[in-house]
Amino acid sequence: MLRLGLNLPNRMVGLNASSMVKRATKVRFNSTGSLNKMTWPEFFQLRKKERVYNTVSSVLTAIVFVNGSWFYFSTLEIDPTQTILGFDPLMTISVGMIGFAGVGWLLGPIFGSALFKVSSGSKLAQYQQKQLAFLAKIQKNRVNPQSQSFSNPVPDYYGEKINSIQQYRQWLRDCHSYKRKASEFL
Repeated sequence: MLRLGLNLPNRMVGLNASSMVKRATKVRFNSTGSLNKMTWPEFFQLRKKERVYNTVSSVLTAIVFVNGSWFYFSTLEIDPTQTILGFDPLMTISVGMIGFAGVGWLLGPIFGSALFKVSSGSKLAQYQQKQLAFLAKIQKNRVNPQSQSFSNPVPDYYGEKINSIQQYRQWLRDCHSYKRKASEFL
């Protein structure tokens, strides 16, 4: 156990390193004594901003990958009498371009998340803490999807469509309604 005791006040002489870290997280950042916490509306605005960044970057990377694949495929010499992997060359190139568009779409959120982290650097730690709290609430309140049917679908299992406090409350009501219907009709 590491003891810290160099020129510290008497009440902190006997503390070990882990308790020092716990106490360091309770430091006052402003004159009112409370931490500058992020509110739920601010959290939902940042969450929406992150989703927009990810969607826009997905579209852009899909376009870049399709153009790159078009550039590559346009330089190939194709014999129309020969097949590629047993298929018509035009069909193979079309499927290849669609595949590259899909890869670009899937890689987009990597760039979007990085851009979001750079653009909201000052609030990022608070956003991540609030995100963990929000996901814990979603996990605690979500329904068991085993009794779903066409007439009783599961409400947004991961909470991806929740963009405001009102939508969260509506999601809670939908979950309660789902639980009630599932227990009545089984």
